[in-house]
Amino acid sequence: MKKSNIILLFNFLLVFTFAYAQDDKNTSFNIIAYGGIGFGVMENDNEPNYNLNSNSAEFLFNYNLNDYIGISTGVGLINLTGNGFNSVGNFYQERDLIKIPLVLTLNSKISEKFTLFTNFGFYGQTIIKDEFQYINNTQDNTYDGWNYGGQLGMGFVFKIFDNFSAGINYSGQSDFVKFETKNNQLINDKQKLKNLNAIGVIAMFDL
Repeated sequence: MKKSNIILLFNFLLVFTFAYAQDDKNTSFNIIAYGGIGFGVMENDNEPNYNLNSNSAEFLFNYNLNDYIGISTGVGLINLTGNGFNSVGNFYQERDLIKIPLVLTLNSKISEKFTLFTNFGFYGQTIIKDEFQYINNTQDNTYDGWNYGGQLGMGFVFKIFDNFSAGINYSGQSDFVKFETKNNQLINDKQKLKNLNAIGVIAMFDL
């Protein structure tokens, strides 16, 4: 999907959301934090694909336009680890990324205490650490730059206090744009992470 099409789609969603929000003037802020463990597939252009495990956390500052719809942004941290092989040899990889999401949030009240929380939108992310450990050497920062993708999440939360809820959460994301290797590296390739799925916990703090 082209970046221009992504921007047009999200602008449409924002216009729809703000138009819908005029029916309910009750607005509020809350902080949403969730994290989990999971796995994804690293898809390469010139080298074999391989799987990576993930540990992730995301912190969102959410503005509720009404009782059902909100808009959020914040910061996410992702740690990826796993084994693979390429034209240089077998390796163990560890990569850390920082992610900036922009998502719509939806609240569906199941009962007085239980709520289904969902979100979907887009993100930009960049590599802050990238290490390939081969048998005879270690290569740092093979890939760099920014890429973009889409994400979604779903959580079942239980209201514990008036301003605090917690529960379990699923999150998924896939890159649209590929990272490229830097100059003068042992390999020359492009790659993106597909179908990163994670299960974990979620907490919501009303302000």
